[in-house]
Formats: sequence, C-alpha cells, structure tokens
Amino acid sequence: MDLYDSEDRLDLFPEEHTRTGRDVHAEMSGEPGGVDELVHLYALGGAGEWGAELADGNRDWRLGVEAEDHGYAGWGAAGPSRELREAYRYAHGRASEEYECYVIPEEEDEDEAALAFCVTCKAPVRAVEVSDEHREHEVTPLSKALESAKDEIHKNMFKLEKQIIEMENFANHLEEVFITVEENFGRQEQNFESHYNEILETLAQKYEEKIQALGEKKKAKLEALYGQLVSCGENLDTCKELMETIEEMCHEEKVDFIKDAVAMADRLGKFLNTETDVEISTQPDFEDQTLDFSDVEQLMGSINTIPAPSAPVINPQAPNSATGSSVRVCWSLYSDDTVESYQLSYRPVQDSSPGKDQAEFTMTVKETYCSVTDLVPNTQYEFWVTAQNRAGPSPASERAVYMTAPSPPVIKSKEIRSCEEAALICWESGNLNPVDSYTVELTQAETPEASGVTESVVGIPACEALVQLQPRQSYTIYVRALNVGGPSARSDPVTVRTTGSCFHLNQHTRHPWLTISEDGFTVTRSGRKTEKEPLPSNTRFTRCVAVMGTLIPIRGRHYWEVEVDELADYTVGVAFEDVPKQEDLGANCLSWCMRHKFASSRHKYEFLHSKRTPDIRITVAPRQIGILLDYENAKLSFFNVDISQHLYTFSCQLHGFVHPCFSLEKPGCLKIRNGIAMPKHVTFY
Repeated sequence: MDLYDSEDRLDLFPEEHTRTGRDVHAEMSGEPGGVDELVHLYALGGAGEWGAELADGNRDWRLGVEAEDHGYAGWGAAGPSRELREAYRYAHGRASEEYECYVIPEEEDEDEAALAFCVTCKAPVRAVEVSDEHREHEVTPLSKALESAKDEIHKNMFKLEKQIIEMENFANHLEEVFITVEENFGRQEQNFESHYNEILETLAQKYEEKIQALGEKKKAKLEALYGQLVSCGENLDTCKELMETIEEMCHEEKVDFIKDAVAMADRLGKFLNTETDVEISTQPDFEDQTLDFSDVEQLMGSINTIPAPSAPVINPQAPNSATGSSVRVCWSLYSDDTVESYQLSYRPVQDSSPGKDQAEFTMTVKETYCSVTDLVPNTQYEFWVTAQNRAGPSPASERAVYMTAPSPPVIKSKEIRSCEEAALICWESGNLNPVDSYTVELTQAETPEASGVTESVVGIPACEALVQLQPRQSYTIYVRALNVGGPSARSDPVTVRTTGSCFHLNQHTRHPWLTISEDGFTVTRSGRKTEKEPLPSNTRFTRCVAVMGTLIPIRGRHYWEVEVDELADYTVGVAFEDVPKQEDLGANCLSWCMRHKFASSRHKYEFLHSKRTPDIRITVAPRQIGILLDYENAKLSFFNVDISQHLYTFSCQLHGFVHPCFSLEKPGCLKIRNGIAMPKHVTFY
C-alpha cells in the first residue's frame, strides 16, 4: 500500500488533530516569543538564528527529514533543523518517521509520567491523561496517594501482626489442649490396660480353682466306683467258687458228701448272711457347676467407674476481689479429676471470745469460683472447698482466709477546713475493725480549664488528710477505705470551695456562757447566766467568755470577717492553741486581738498584745471587721470593711499556727463570715 498517495491508506490519526510542520511553524511564529521561549528553554542557541531557519518557507521539516533519511544533506538544512526537531519532539512528543506532520507521544519514563493517581480507577495516570478519560474521576497527587497507601499498608500490617499474635496464642492454647487430651487418654489407656490385666488374672485364677475342684471331685468319684467294682468282683469270685465246690460235692459219696455238706452249709450261711451293696455309691450324672463371677463383674464395672476427685487447692485472695458485702473465692483442681459439683463452706474467723462457736455456711456450685454475698464489711472469713462426683466427695482443701472490703467512711462536713491552696478533710472510719489505708478522691467542677477529671490521694493512714488544691475552684470530694479485700464504696460527697479561708468554731473551747448556732458561724451571749462559773481548764475558756476557731494549718494568707454590734463589748483576733484559758485575750504573748468597749456613748478600741496597746483613735465605728492573717510577712491586720479602711497591723512572731478567737464581754452576738474572697483593699497589706 502506498502510504503517501493512496486514498485507501490507514487513517491512524483523526483529521482534525493532524498538524503539519508548517502549521507548527505558523503557530509558533504567530505567538510572540514562541520560538524564543522554546529555544531558550532547551538551550538551542540564539532565537534569531532559529527564527530565520523557521521563517524560510522553502524548507520544511518533512523535506528535511526525507533528505536526511535518503542521504541528501543539502535539502532542508538538516543540521540545525534536526536539533530543533529533536527539541520539539522532547517537548511535545515524537513525530512519525514517515509523517512528521503527526505528533505521536513518546514512551516516557514511568516515574516521570505517572504524576497523578486516579482514586476511582485505582491506578497511576499521566498528567496529560487527567484531562481526558479521568476528567470526571477523583484524582490525587501521586505522592499523597503513595503516603495514603503506605499508611493503609502499615495499618493492615499492624492488624496482621495482631492477628498473627492471636493465632499464635490460639495455636499455643490448642497445643496445650492437645497435650492435655493426649495425656488424659494415655492415662485412660493405662487404666483400661491395668483393669483388663487384673480381670484376666482373676479369670485365670478362677479357671485354675475350678479345674482343681473338678479334678478332686472326679478322683473321689472314680475311687469310690473302683472300690465298689473291686468289692463286687471279689463277691462274684466267691460265689463262683462256692458253686463249683457244691457241684463237686454233689458227685461225691454220701458219707463224704455229708461231711463236706455240713461244712459247706456253714460257709454258705455265713456268705449269704453278709450284706452285699448292690447300689452305686456315686451317681454318674455330672453336677451343674455354678461359677461365681461377681468379683469379675465388679472389676468390669470398675473400668467405667470414675474415682473420687482429689482435694481442690483454694487460691489466696486476689486484690480488689471483694466488696463490703461479698467476696469472690477461686480454687483449682487437678486436670484428670472428674467433678460434678463443688461444696464451698465458710464461716467468720473466730475471735478470742471463748465458747463462741461461729456458724458455718455451705454452697453448692458448678464452677471453680463463687461470689459469696450477704457478708459483713471489713470482716475475715475462712473458706474451704470439696469436690464431688458419683464416687463420692474429695478431701477438704486447705482453709484460706478472705476479707470483705470496708464500709464507706463518713466525712465530717462540719470539721472541714480550707483555704485557697488546700483543704483539710476529716472523716470517721465507719468500721469496727481497723483498715489498711484511705483514699481521697476529688473531682474539680467542670470549667474550661478542668473537665471533671477525678484525682486520688492514696495511702492515707489516718482519718484526715491535707489535700493541695487550686485557688478559687469548687471540688467534690469522696473518701474510700481500703484493706486486703479491696476499696470500699465511695463516701457521701462533700463540696469544698477554695475561695478564701473556711473554718468552724471549736465547741471544746467554748465558754459555757456562749452558744453557737447550728451552722457554726454565729456566737451569742445571752443576758442571763445559764451556768455557774466553770472550773479552770486547759482546753475550755473559763475566765474570758470566748471561743476559738480551727484554722487550716497552712502558711499563707487567711482572711475572714466578723459582723459586730456597735454597742456590744467584743474582742476578735488570733491566738495559739495553748493560750492560757484563764486569762483575757491580748493579756499574754500568745494572743493578738482587737477589743471594743462601749461606755457613756463612746467607743473605745484597743489592739492588745501582752496587755499593751497603741494609742489609736477610730472615728467611724466598724460594723464589719475584716481580719487578714499573713504568715508570709508575719502580720495580722484589721480593716473596716464598710469603708475599706485599714485599722491596725500587728507584727507577729508566729513560730507556730494560730487560730481565730472571738469573745463577748457583755450580752450580744458575733456573726462570722468566712470562705469569702479577699477584697482588693486588703491585698495591698
């Protein structure tokens, strides 16, 4: 076929996409900088030189190629045109050797061509193909698809490794089961072989005994019959002899006959008088021999008889296996024992009380564990177990002591003390027997900074704990008791707010003439004395009608306020716990206080320590007094809250912890406000 001129030539390329060299030249010449950019991109020389070559209309690429292929170097300026042609091929594809007017893409390097990945087709594609057949598909960069594929492979590898581990564990378990089954069947085979050997030995012994007995009976019968036969023969011989003798006598002479007849008659009479036993002493019939195979049947039955199990082994108590009213008891058994059920027995551990028998309880279970309920909290119980099957019960196991978890503690909400950095939590154990330790759990109220996470303070030996907290927050606090059986349930919650300092009044220090309200924040002295003068005491105020608060033992800044009556005589301040209770507040070196007296319409204020007071005049009588205890700077300051006025500041030698004190020298009341934020005017002191 003539590929150049034939009208029937194969149409390899659509007509609308055919491009001749002249067309390419026209396109590149028509665009400013087209040739220059191409030449500059591939470093082919000056743009003007190659532009002149392309501008020559008498030379085209096809003729140049034909001339070159046919050896006509002068046609089409083959030298420079070849380089430009190669550059164009590099940029746009390779031209056919026969048809340079057609642009056919070259086979590019796979790594350079596959610049994208079609997610729909799940195959790499060339960048030029994206706009054609993959136009409507989801296409992603090849590097991203590679990373995604690597991640997917890593995930699958992780799953595969996990599955391999599971299969290995399962294979190990199957191997253990295989070995156990093999051992069990081996023991069964040995058991059967032993039983069958025993049965064969028993049958052989029975056979020997029966054969021997039959032989003895045979011998006895034959001997008896033989004796009878011999006796009968002897008698028969005697009879024949007598007959022959009588016949001979009959042929004798009379005289001789008579002589011999007398003797023969005597002999014959004696023979006839002898009894002859003509009955067979032993019957010839064979006696039916009954064989006793009861012991053989017993042996045969024992082949299928399961032996009684051995004693189980009761396990020690596992940590956290108990609650306040239940424990989980576990035990184990030898693998070759057959068990139908277990009997678990238990009783409380006996105390030292003589003659007190503890009741025993028994439960029947199928498994090798049991949860025993309805028990007493924080109490020891001893457990033992027996295994049972058709053959009977096993011996009892050794006894193990289990302990129930404690009862939940009871938090003393009225004795909680707090400040902005910590809280002192007190509680009652709630258990008769001692516990190992306590755990305090605290949950911060959900805020943008806190998400309600529960924190725990563990290993607390006593019934109180000083817990560090964050300032100006609200906490819900629980307490658990712990022993060897596990933790108790949570106590009832209490709420603690770390805003200011919070304390309660100590009833043990209260003067009998004072009464404290139920909330613990109002102190009242009535006009009449309800009790006589109290006796001197080291814990209770007896001379000064006062009461002491219990401040949390934290060094820092503590602030509280006292609402007072302008006409009342009162004293407020701080003192050490061992301040003399028979002296007035401020009369010694262990107390610092502010005292107010109202007489003749005049207010008198004193700031007392060791009976000394500075000369200070207060013009505005405070109705609400703020008190700031500053351990860091060893200062005690008083303020008039209503007008934000500083009244006085002590410089104190605080070698230990002090506590708030309140006194009423005449009838009246004081209202204490604590757990409040420190005012701004106080923070400057």
